[in-house]
Amino acid sequence: MNTETTPKKSIFKNLTFQILVAMLIGMVIGIFVHNNYSEDTAKEFSTYIKLLATIFIRLVQMIIAPLVFTTLVVGIAKLGDIKSVGRIGGKALGWFFTASFISLLIGMFWVNVLQPGVGLSLTGVDISTASEVTEKTQNFSAQNFIEHIIPKSIVEAMATNEILQIVIFSIFFGLAAASIGDYSKPVVKALDKTSHIILKMVNYVMNFAPIGVFGAIAGVFAVRDLGELLLTYAKFFGSFMVGISTLWIVLLLFGFVFLKSKMKTLLSHIISPLIIAFGTTSSEAVFPKLTEELERFGIKDRIVSFMLPLGYSFNLDGSMMYMTFASIFIAQAYDVPLDTGTQFTMLFVLMLTSKGIAGVPRASLVVVAATCGMFKIPVEGIALILPIDHFCDMFRSATNVLGNALATSVVGKWEKDS
Repeated sequence: MNTETTPKKSIFKNLTFQILVAMLIGMVIGIFVHNNYSEDTAKEFSTYIKLLATIFIRLVQMIIAPLVFTTLVVGIAKLGDIKSVGRIGGKALGWFFTASFISLLIGMFWVNVLQPGVGLSLTGVDISTASEVTEKTQNFSAQNFIEHIIPKSIVEAMATNEILQIVIFSIFFGLAAASIGDYSKPVVKALDKTSHIILKMVNYVMNFAPIGVFGAIAGVFAVRDLGELLLTYAKFFGSFMVGISTLWIVLLLFGFVFLKSKMKTLLSHIISPLIIAFGTTSSEAVFPKLTEELERFGIKDRIVSFMLPLGYSFNLDGSMMYMTFASIFIAQAYDVPLDTGTQFTMLFVLMLTSKGIAGVPRASLVVVAATCGMFKIPVEGIALILPIDHFCDMFRSATNVLGNALATSVVGKWEKDS
């Protein structure tokens, strides 16, 4: 009889542990470079060390488009008909818009209660730093918004990793495959096998996660004096943390209400994606890993493959909370009065204009800048929050991951119970 037992996995081989260690080492090295070398040397170091994060994120981006297409088409084909797709899609959109509204409302509530922008000194703010963001708002219109959602070429959409455009094409492709029936089975089976190969690639790519997180953290701390930044922006960052903490409490409460004891299990599955998103400030970077972990959690692959791509386009809870918070903060800083009715109008504008911008660099800031322009708030006020935005983005990205994991899990449970 074979009496051998499977050895326990060493903590040193645990991905979460490796990422936490990488973050700590990155902070130490970044702070050391910042304190002991000239500003130019630190900037040069930051540029090169961030290449590690760029390599990791690009490795992930490399597999996002084929993963979304293959899993979503297979998922819809397995759902079987338009009725099933409509039912699950209705539940998904209902959750997404409710979560978005609550997130926006939390941001609006705390920025009005704490008023971090009131009495803020605007001297010494380099307005030119906002030019990169404000230039992107010039083409931000309803027409361009619609054109951005609908793909003119699936090849172009895949080449540029436009998740929502890929989702639109995949839904049509999947519905067409389901309507044909047995005739499409060879194609669906081939795509199913392809998706499993891509998920295997995810395991290889995730081995680079600690290196990528190390590069991202070291690069930021090499050029930013965290103590000085937090002192200067203490009121803004502290108020933001109150808002994002409130959102986490609300999301976790909803999780425990709908998932009950399984919520703890879900958190144990998504801890690595949360930390990776936090370290790299990219929720997109964990899309493949999150897909894999949610399936391991027990959600049917057809639900995960349908919900997550939609969630990444329509359910960015952390970004939502930040958008109302930052927009009204800038209005406070420039002493632009906004009555309650105007703020609610702004909230609904943000609700609509923020959909479908996943994957756009600094998407939250672009939407904030565009919204400020609509409500006669100085767009250059974006420069006020740029210095601290990276640290806010760490929390936004992790919150986006939590929100999408929760939405997928809850809808998966509803489908299982129905």
